[in-house]
Amino acid sequence: MLLRDIERVVRIPDWRLTTAEILYRMPDHPTVLQTFVWQKVDQAPGFPELHGFLEFWRREIEGPLHSVRVASAALWRPAEFTYADGELRLH
Repeated sequence: MLLRDIERVVRIPDWRLTTAEILYRMPDHPTVLQTFVWQKVDQAPGFPELHGFLEFWRREIEGPLHSVRVASAALWRPAEFTYADGELRLH
């Protein structure tokens, strides 16, 4: 069995560039939402670094969390090619 065949059966965690958009409420003005962007290389699919940061936030920062959106992209992946429909010439 080859590695690519094993990956179909078992999800192997991998390191990914992970970005989290964190919306939180201002402590003095609870109706106002503020945005914080967190980015780090983290291990998918569990994202232990992100979970650790969110636990730190809940424990140490006064602004209660409203929501967290996460985007993640593989650091190494096959090249992606797209073909252009036109041509641009200079001179």
